[in-house]
Amino acid sequence: MQNPQAAATSVDGTVDSDRLATVLYQTRSAARVLSLTSAVQRNQVLQAMGEAILSHRDQILEANTLDLEISREMAVPETVTDWLKLTPERIDRAAQIFHRLGELGDLPSLGGANAVAVRPRPVGVVALVYESFPDLAAIAAGLCLRTGNGLILKGGSESSQTNQTLVTVLHDAIATTDLPPDSLQLIPQDWNEVTRAVLVQQPALDLVIPYGRPKLVRQVVEQATVPVLPTYIGNCCLCVCPSAAMDTVVQVILDSHRGDPDAVNRIETVILAGEFEPVWLSQLWQRLASVLMLKGTPSLVRLFNELTVADEDEWACPSFSTTVAFRLTATLSAALDWMNQQGDHRAASLCTNLQTDVQQFVATARGTVLYINSSPRFYRNPSAAADIALGMSAQIGPVGLSALTYPQQVVYPH
Repeated sequence: MQNPQAAATSVDGTVDSDRLATVLYQTRSAARVLSLTSAVQRNQVLQAMGEAILSHRDQILEANTLDLEISREMAVPETVTDWLKLTPERIDRAAQIFHRLGELGDLPSLGGANAVAVRPRPVGVVALVYESFPDLAAIAAGLCLRTGNGLILKGGSESSQTNQTLVTVLHDAIATTDLPPDSLQLIPQDWNEVTRAVLVQQPALDLVIPYGRPKLVRQVVEQATVPVLPTYIGNCCLCVCPSAAMDTVVQVILDSHRGDPDAVNRIETVILAGEFEPVWLSQLWQRLASVLMLKGTPSLVRLFNELTVADEDEWACPSFSTTVAFRLTATLSAALDWMNQQGDHRAASLCTNLQTDVQQFVATARGTVLYINSSPRFYRNPSAAADIALGMSAQIGPVGLSALTYPQQVVYPH
């Protein structure tokens, strides 16, 4: 594997734009070759990459242990450390995702009419800009290889050892096949923060996917001059109507907070839409309080001492913790107005037993995925292999195989 550090950094450690452009050119050239390969060829490589991760599990865990030790010395936030810490189960899951992707056939055509055929085509070169989550880089590599895209990885300094080890393992697996190893590249961690801004402004990139805390995602969106598909974690909304079954409400909230290690669609805001009996609400708080930290608006806190006041800025930001904040509105319409203005429009949930509520919610709620009386819990390795995804975006919902392709029309003579 070419040393990315030598390829793109000058003697004084600053970014050499010409050499960075060379790395990107190599990735684009490799992506063109990759896009012409068959599903059978890609599947063979995906299987090899999955096996490579399993056979090098101990080596990856050792590198991760080193990163964790350094991160603790640097007082890295606990949330980021949790995201960073690999387990054998997380590594096995990444390997399983490679294997499952390697069992898929050709990506399905997108339909068409008369003399027009529509087929999915790779977007070209994708950059994943992320912090922690070293296994996310592996999953991104699998999705990009399966769709015929080149991938540039820019991880955080807290996971530099793990990222380098993991990418070297994957790169070596690709190198044993006929597919181009340069389709996967890692930007080294001794580049300073400006490098991220430089990277996301490269014309050779076709798509940037940021993943991490909101600050990182916002910075990438603001800095990038190429298309960005932002992904976010947590702070999803749930609307609860008076007709809702308490068991359903409890199950939906608690299950949404389960995730390993990131509960992507964690419900952190619950809007009580209508008139509720105080006894019903007290019972709800009691069932949740043993697991979650419960907050609310000042008016609710005055009525229920089970809640503490949520600061105004907490409503718009994910807590990355087991915290849920409640607010009360007079109607479902008012709840939907608040959610549509303040929510992040990724996953929106409703608990009710009335079909009229469902109809109003579906017609009005802004969200790429709507959940009715069901948990919005995100599964990175779902039951259907074609639904494997990196995360959730307000633009398209799950960021998976379809997000890494575009519909290309092929027009034939009538």
